[in-house]
Amino acid sequence: MVDLSHYLPILLFLGVAIALSSTFVFLPMAVSRLTGSHKPTPEKLSEYECGFPAFEDPRSQFDVRFYLIAILFIIFDLEAAFLYPWAVSVFTLGWTAWISMMVFIAELALGLVYAWKKGALDWE
Repeated sequence: MVDLSHYLPILLFLGVAIALSSTFVFLPMAVSRLTGSHKPTPEKLSEYECGFPAFEDPRSQFDVRFYLIAILFIIFDLEAAFLYPWAVSVFTLGWTAWISMMVFIAELALGLVYAWKKGALDWE
C-alpha cells in the first residue's frame, strides 16, 4: 500500500495557491461591478498612450515624437540592463572591462546629448 500522507503538504500548498490566485483575479472584478467602475465613458475609452485614436484610418498622419521618446527609453533601459552584470563582475574582469564600459557609457552620453540638442526630448 502506498503512503500518500507525504503529498499532503504539496496538496495544501496547491490549494492555497489556487485560492489566492482566484482571489486576486475575481475579487477586483467583483469590486468593479459593485462600485460601478466598469461602465465605459468617453474619457475611459479615449487614447492615452499613443496619442491618436486606435480605430481610425491607419494611413492618417500622427505625431512620431511618441515613438522617438519610446526608442530613447528602450536604448537607456538596455544600458541599465548591461550595467548590472558588469557592476557585479567588474572587479574580477579587470581594467579592460572597466575601460570598455566607460567607452560604452560615453557613446550613450553622446547620443543623449545629440538627441537633446536636436530637440527629440522636447514635448510641446
